[in-house]
Amino acid sequence: MKKFYRLSALYAIIGIIGGVFYREFTKLNQFTGTTPLGFVHTHAFMLGLFFFLIVLLLEKQFKLTESKKMKSFLLFYNGGLFLTIIMLVVRGITTVLNTTLTTAINAAISGIAGVGHILLGVGLLYFFLILKERLDNE
Repeated sequence: MKKFYRLSALYAIIGIIGGVFYREFTKLNQFTGTTPLGFVHTHAFMLGLFFFLIVLLLEKQFKLTESKKMKSFLLFYNGGLFLTIIMLVVRGITTVLNTTLTTAINAAISGIAGVGHILLGVGLLYFFLILKERLDNE
């Protein structure tokens, strides 16, 4: 259970840092448009902080960690969320700085972000399989 608490706290810190970075970086560069940096805060809070607080509550009730799939869930979900957040930062910085990207680099950033989202989806699938398994054991 402490693992879920620590993950939740970690994503809270990432979300706060992401929000402050977004505000200060755009102000410093006098950027007034929209940028993916604005989504770092919400992704970290909703998919990290709040999601793992909910997992913590479900763990207390259903003993989710007794599932053999838990390690795969944590690996896929956290890997996907981390990759997604990193790519939001990369894309956001290039947007704010109005960086000219080659077609290959632009596609690579989009592709890596897509892989992050796919990993998140696989992690969610594992989570629902774990939840179903534990509910069936009730």
